[in-house]
Amino acid sequence: MQKIDKLAAMRETAVALRREDKRLVFVPTLGALHTGHVSLMRLARQNGDIVIVSAFVNPLQFGPSEDLVKYPRTPQADAMLCEKEGVDVLFTPGTEEMFPRGFSTLVTEDVVSKPLCGVTRRELFRGVLTCWLKFFHMIEPDVLVMGQKDPQLVAVVIKSMEDLSVPVEIVTGPLVRDADGLAVSARNTYLTPTQREESLAVFGALRKAKEMVESGVKSADRLVAEVTHIISNKRRLRVIYISVVDRQTMEQLREVVPGECLLAISFWIDEVRLTDNMPL
Repeated sequence: MQKIDKLAAMRETAVALRREDKRLVFVPTLGALHTGHVSLMRLARQNGDIVIVSAFVNPLQFGPSEDLVKYPRTPQADAMLCEKEGVDVLFTPGTEEMFPRGFSTLVTEDVVSKPLCGVTRRELFRGVLTCWLKFFHMIEPDVLVMGQKDPQLVAVVIKSMEDLSVPVEIVTGPLVRDADGLAVSARNTYLTPTQREESLAVFGALRKAKEMVESGVKSADRLVAEVTHIISNKRRLRVIYISVVDRQTMEQLREVVPGECLLAISFWIDEVRLTDNMPL
């Protein structure tokens, strides 16, 4: 596995690989790699010749009161995991390399990014788009692999790449859960055993909503009310949003459209913010 931490070196490597007519597949991450990322690496291998993984804690996507400083950083473990999974290139640029002094350009999508997380996390989507477009210019990947753990981010990226005519194919992998049902996330490491146990109520609520839909319930209000009721029984949990939305536009729906929508949730467990979702 090749390890690269400079933009120029990444560009040179990508150019050389494309000259060999290799199909480049890119998996961007914040590092602190886990089983969800492993599933994306394996999906990437199925979709091209060369798998490139970035591990970069992007400061542009963190708000002023968010967890940039304490976000998990495990560079040695990340490298070992990538090596084990047969990743061809691990790209780990530093912050100054990506965003040197005087950097002042941001990329914004103004429709799909507005609801849900966009209401309270304005930096998130523009930070990701700005960072990833810079990556794309360095790598020019044929395929971008993303996970459905963040369905709004997937929708924002798809819309932005279409709007800006970026020639990249986007492949998505399903949300990955731990054995107890909790959606895999680097921020799960913040949780105490008690917090983790209470957080499982969210997965239980999502399963209940799916069962309701399968039994014929179409009303989004009924689903949201039931999920809210289940979560409200846990004193540590505070709902940020619960919404039935169109999977492509993130627009709130009044009725379930099978196969075209999902139930999206964001919540606090004490001071830890997490998200989850369930296709309906």
